[in-house]
Amino acid sequence: MSELTAVVAVYGTHSQAEDAVKALEQAGVDMRTLSIIGKDTHSEEHVVGYYNTGDRMKYWGKTGAFWGGVWGLLLGSAAFAVPGIGPVLMAGPIVAWIVGALEGAAVVGGLSAIGAGLYGMGIPEYSVLQYETALKTDNFLLMVHSTAEEVDKAKKVLEGTKPIHVTIHSADVATTLNV
Repeated sequence: MSELTAVVAVYGTHSQAEDAVKALEQAGVDMRTLSIIGKDTHSEEHVVGYYNTGDRMKYWGKTGAFWGGVWGLLLGSAAFAVPGIGPVLMAGPIVAWIVGALEGAAVVGGLSAIGAGLYGMGIPEYSVLQYETALKTDNFLLMVHSTAEEVDKAKKVLEGTKPIHVTIHSADVATTLNV
């Protein structure tokens, strides 16, 4: 069965999320299946800016090295101001899911654009609400959205990186829970 599933890990700092990305890369997880979302933290001591050079977005700010490295590995990058969450940076396939939700006006009852994108990926609504709360409290979401075998491999790697929590979401379970 080729149904896609997802594993989502929540990290408290960008350095923990960056270490997890490196661990996934070293384990041979396909970087095209990886997405990351984090709240943009502003500081009065640091200049914050975004610009695009070629096909990669650049970030100039407090965590610029982190986001620059992540955007160099993953396909797609975006910065959004999400009501209720604030400024958010993201990279990977999640960008296409969120843009698709925005363009199709597919925002699901009470969910943000990020929540609608996660829901569209097959993440159950109750988990989406937990992930939106994690973003509001400055945590980072790291996701692998792929086949069950690849997601299981990624979950094992992510568990070794000490996330706040890590959860697998099966497309079958998500469909069943949201009927």
